[in-house]
Amino acid sequence: MNSSAQPGGVPARPTSRDVAERAGVSQATVSLVLRERWQGRVSPARAETVREAARALGYRPNLAARSLRLGRTRTALVVVPALSSEFFAKVYAGAARVAAEHGFGVVLYPSPEGIGPAPDPFAHSSATLDGVLAASMAAPALRALSGGGLPLVMLDSEPQDPEAAATVNPDIADGMRRTAAHVLDLGHRRLAHLAADVDSWTFRERADALARETARVPGAAIVRTERAPLSVRGGLAAAERALTADPRPTVLVCDDDVLAVGALKAARRLGLRVPGDVSVTGFDDTELATAVEPELTTVRLPATAMGEEGMRALLAALRGERAPGAVLPVALIPRASTGPPPAA
Repeated sequence: MNSSAQPGGVPARPTSRDVAERAGVSQATVSLVLRERWQGRVSPARAETVREAARALGYRPNLAARSLRLGRTRTALVVVPALSSEFFAKVYAGAARVAAEHGFGVVLYPSPEGIGPAPDPFAHSSATLDGVLAASMAAPALRALSGGGLPLVMLDSEPQDPEAAATVNPDIADGMRRTAAHVLDLGHRRLAHLAADVDSWTFRERADALARETARVPGAAIVRTERAPLSVRGGLAAAERALTADPRPTVLVCDDDVLAVGALKAARRLGLRVPGDVSVTGFDDTELATAVEPELTTVRLPATAMGEEGMRALLAALRGERAPGAVLPVALIPRASTGPPPAA
């Protein structure tokens, strides 16, 4: 390995030659692997050996020099509705990891308009970016960013949107179906839906799946739908409205863990036991789900995997290949916030 040092005793930055020596391959092979051009030329095992060598050495391609050669920045923009969400932080972490493995930089951009139109953060995005990865937004909201012909991959978004090169979604409908089946199997027949007051595909999917699964069971009904902003305070207010209505629901099915935490607070303020008097479910399985008592029954979404698969799809689109979409499995995590309904 090249162990030379820069002036002043600073260790030299690892080079592709160092990676080649460590992996026991040529520099040409290193270049093919790290530029994702190895298929059909290098075996998968050898390609992984090169990646492992690059990771071990902390090798990062010289993006500036490569940009001059290729006329590309090798930079992807990751757009999320908010930075305060643990879910989107995990999405970004997954995307950034895969991007780094392939010599790409990532710029994180929280849209100040939430799920609304995202203004171009650069004067000429097509001149400074190679592609866009956006989470939980509608593709038309990204027109200012992708109007220059940049490939666009959407996460947790409308799968049939023709403006996206690919979509990578968690199986949202299955997550809500599992939630509804869980509480219905426990014997609940009066459900209330604490629905996020956000007009997006992911929340419409939750509402539709809950309605379908509830209709499957004779005597079961969604007796209240309360829309709420995505905040603890919003969930608290919505749950109070639902729990003081007649008939009172025996379970609050919430679109998000944040709303569910508000629902727990509302039940406590009203002197109701969870789950003795009312059950509560969340969605996402964030840290909040186990930070409260009782811990939340919720749906675990593969946020990190979404970021990883989304970035892989974007890299495929940038290579001129058909970008693979994906639907990722989710899991229901039963905890102490759900139980049988109170005896009549």
